[in-house]
Amino acid sequence: MHSASGLQPFKNLVGIKFQLYNSLFGSLPFHRIEKTGILASLLLVNCEEGYNKKQSPVEIIDEFFAKQTSFVKDEEKADQLFRFVQYIERQVVLFDALEDAAFTQVNDMNGKGTLKNLEFLVDQERGAEEALAKKLQDFNIQLVLTAHPTQFYTGAVLGIINDISKAVNTNDETNIYTYLQQLGRTPFFQKAKPTPYDEAMSLLWYLENIFYPATGKIISNLKRTYPGMIPAENPVIKMGFWPGGDRDGNPFVTAEITAQVADALRIGIIRCYYLDVRRLKRRLTFRGVDVLLNNLEKTLYDHLIVPGYQSTLTKKDILDVMEKVRHLLIYEHNNLFIEWAENFINKVQVFGLHFASLDIRQDSKIHVEVIDILAKKTNILPSNYASLSEAEKIDALFAITEQPDSSVLTDSVHIDTLKVVSTIKDIQKANGEEGCNRYIISQCNSALNVIEVYGLLLMGGWKADALSVDIVPLFETIDDLQAAADIMKTLYEHPLYSQHLQRRGNKQTIMVGFSDGTKDGGYLMANWSIYKAKEELSAISKKYNIDVVFFDGRGGPPARGGGKTHQFYASMGKNIANKEIQLTIQGQTVSSNFGTVDTAQFNMEQLLNAGLSNNITAANEITISEKSEALVKSLAEKSFQSYIQLKEHPYFADYLSHASALRFYAQTNIGSRPAKRGGGTKLSLKDLRAIPFVGAWSQLKQNVTGYYGVGTAMQQIEAEDKWDELVSLYRKSLFFKTLLDNCEMAMQKCFFPLTAFLKDHKQYGEIWNMVHDEYELTKKYLLKLSGNTTLMEDFPVDQLSVQMRERIVLPLVTIQQYAITKVRQLEEGLITNAPIKATYEKLAMRCSFGIINAGRNSA
Repeated sequence: MHSASGLQPFKNLVGIKFQLYNSLFGSLPFHRIEKTGILASLLLVNCEEGYNKKQSPVEIIDEFFAKQTSFVKDEEKADQLFRFVQYIERQVVLFDALEDAAFTQVNDMNGKGTLKNLEFLVDQERGAEEALAKKLQDFNIQLVLTAHPTQFYTGAVLGIINDISKAVNTNDETNIYTYLQQLGRTPFFQKAKPTPYDEAMSLLWYLENIFYPATGKIISNLKRTYPGMIPAENPVIKMGFWPGGDRDGNPFVTAEITAQVADALRIGIIRCYYLDVRRLKRRLTFRGVDVLLNNLEKTLYDHLIVPGYQSTLTKKDILDVMEKVRHLLIYEHNNLFIEWAENFINKVQVFGLHFASLDIRQDSKIHVEVIDILAKKTNILPSNYASLSEAEKIDALFAITEQPDSSVLTDSVHIDTLKVVSTIKDIQKANGEEGCNRYIISQCNSALNVIEVYGLLLMGGWKADALSVDIVPLFETIDDLQAAADIMKTLYEHPLYSQHLQRRGNKQTIMVGFSDGTKDGGYLMANWSIYKAKEELSAISKKYNIDVVFFDGRGGPPARGGGKTHQFYASMGKNIANKEIQLTIQGQTVSSNFGTVDTAQFNMEQLLNAGLSNNITAANEITISEKSEALVKSLAEKSFQSYIQLKEHPYFADYLSHASALRFYAQTNIGSRPAKRGGGTKLSLKDLRAIPFVGAWSQLKQNVTGYYGVGTAMQQIEAEDKWDELVSLYRKSLFFKTLLDNCEMAMQKCFFPLTAFLKDHKQYGEIWNMVHDEYELTKKYLLKLSGNTTLMEDFPVDQLSVQMRERIVLPLVTIQQYAITKVRQLEEGLITNAPIKATYEKLAMRCSFGIINAGRNSA
């Protein structure tokens, strides 16, 4: 993302300013904070020296207290450690704010991956403009905001980051000092878990303040650069939304919440339009135009202010008014301020009255449970439904013509599953079809799982010939990805499903997820399985004349499909359908990659460039050759075997529970969804959600799911005399290089001295050594392959950012391991209800905030 030319601005605007403002922060006149700042600096030095001396976190902390304080009681020491946590997590906030402020100086806003760069590429290549014009007819990107619990900042703290960034950019030292004081007094920890509605409201802020203006700028620039190329019906950028609609594993999401969130989205976009119209009125003060804008302002105002206002307002109504305004400006007012009107028209074309499309998502096993109950207790399905074959069940579901007696359902989740189907219809009536028109099936294992949702929609009152909902299977595990093409073939060949697709424009959206894939099969196998599944799904869809659209469940660190996302899209080649780019924007990725209008515009342009340039320039026609494909497949299989060997170690799950903060994850109160799917108390890898799984390895500074097995696979390839082939692949394939670049990012954040005290542990030493040895082996081969001397050497700004962030949180990870060890010691001594145990547990949990927030550039 960053070039070497951004390194010096980064050092000046982030590195040096951090030292300056950090010293200011350390001298703020708060209760005990001045001394905390001084002691925190000493603790950092103690940690660095301690790990060099091969000390454990407990030895480092104990030595620190003995040298630097007079504390004797455990309670006093714990209290001081809490002060350090509060201080260091605020240092991370300061660093975030400085990076945001420096963004436009560190990044070339007209450089590689931007729309300006695309314009240059198109000008250089013969025939590229015609290819681009064709692509712009229907190409778009869709960013789907999710409530995945990886955002540890409260809304108040995110606001302070924004304000500090603005103050830094204007050198407003008075306000910087004031905001730092505000930061010192603002709590980071939420005493109660947010509701799904709370999560929606926090993301609505980004829609209104970031995505709305950024999208307007991008679309207006595109239309100015390529006049007449983009049809009005193609928005180019679309927004999606999961909070309030995603009920997979979240019993707190109900049909009522879904309806409330849809209302909030409609009110949010009307509020944006109202403010824009008021701004337009200040410039478009001309005869005829003023009356039109006054009337539109009043209509929008009534929607916002008048309680229970019943309206028939549509997106078309607003556009009709603005087209009249535009006509008057052109023909009667000399085009004056025409760009203001067109910018507003562009936004209305993108956001309609829905702002973002609310997706519904549920686990397939819930659908199975609901249908089984309805088959047994009503006449909606054949009485022998349970014993039918898959094909017979599919036919029975297609044959549904009436609504069942829903009173036979007693479980609240089952009741909601049927109820939300009619809620979708209500949302479409108020917000337009785009308001809610997709149903995503988690854990989709068969064609029957897709038709079960079709059957539920029929049970909810939809008619087959008027079913304006797309059914989206989600394939995530390695087995599901490998079976995906066969599942879709079965669906495409079914005459009734084929008719449904015809009514939906012969378009099928398929979601592929990364998180459970890496948890299931390791880093290389998950990424390769997704690549192959996309190739196979593209081919089978093309055979049946279906436009397939891939929706990627990406986000966060490379182990969950994050990292340099735009490079993956730029590297897909011609064998993978790329009419649209759809991906999830998860947790802290929202604030880190889209936290300001500048960062949002830059990252959205990167995605647009990746999608638009793919296949319109000769460089992007290249796909992986058959020989290279065999090599990547071999690497994936070898790394998979290595990862499975680790995962199937009898103490694997126990190690994670023993060594990491995993068991405290649910206490962080950062998300409404439970941390695991099952209700049992013992840790089960199957039930454990991928986010806490990946997060636990991240906080351990071992990041297993981001590289494990890669080194072993490359070593075996070398032993087979295929090293030169691997080097050639690395140099020629952007897909493969991006995979390994992200792998390096995951490894750059590893720090094994933190947990080296476990290497001789009688139960867990073997696992620690397996992980450490694989890290060293992978590092050795990655450097050999790249010819570099350090990890991330090709990305010097990112490299320095990671180094600085990891240094800031070194005391935090040390305190966390100290607290976890103290909890274990008390439990092993069978002292489970000592007051100090609860204190250590809270301390371990609180450290998670700063550690995870500091990793924002993992996204």
